[in-house]
Amino acid sequence: MPKLDRIDRRILQALQRNGRISNLDLADAVGLSPTPCARRLKRLEDSGIIRNHVALLDQEALGLKLTAYIGISMDRHTPDRFAAFEEEIASYPEVIECSVVTGQSADYLLKAVLVDMQHYERFLLGRLTRIPGVTGVHSSFELRRVIQRTDLPLSHLTGN
Repeated sequence: MPKLDRIDRRILQALQRNGRISNLDLADAVGLSPTPCARRLKRLEDSGIIRNHVALLDQEALGLKLTAYIGISMDRHTPDRFAAFEEEIASYPEVIECSVVTGQSADYLLKAVLVDMQHYERFLLGRLTRIPGVTGVHSSFELRRVIQRTDLPLSHLTGN
C-alpha cells in the first residue's frame, strides 16, 4: 500500500461521499490546484486503492424489497468444490455479496436482493439448492436496515 498523506485521505473521503465530484471541486475541497489533484487521483487509482467509480442505486425504488442473508453449507471443503460454487454464484445477479466465513455452521454467507418472497423461493429452489455440493441453506431476512454505509473508515491511516 502506498503511503497516504493527509491530502490523499481527504481526496478519498470526498470521493466516497461523491464519486462524481469534478476534479476542480475536488481540488478545491482538499486544498490543491487541479493538476496536482488529478495526479494524486490517478496515483490512487493506479495503486488499486480506488477500484472503481460507481452509482449507488435505491434498492426499494427499483422494486427489490427483500434482502436475504443466506448461509450456505458445502459437502466437501476442497478447492475444486469451492471454486465451482464461487464461479456459479458469481453469475447470479441477485447475489450482491458472497464471503467465505468461519465461526458459523455455514461455509459461505451471501447477501441477496430480490423482488419478494416468491422470487426468493424460485431463487432458492430453482438455483441455489441445485448447485453441486450445497448441502444446507439457512436464510435470514432483513426487517429494517439501520445503517448502510459505503464509506470505508480511514481514521486508522496515519501520515502527514
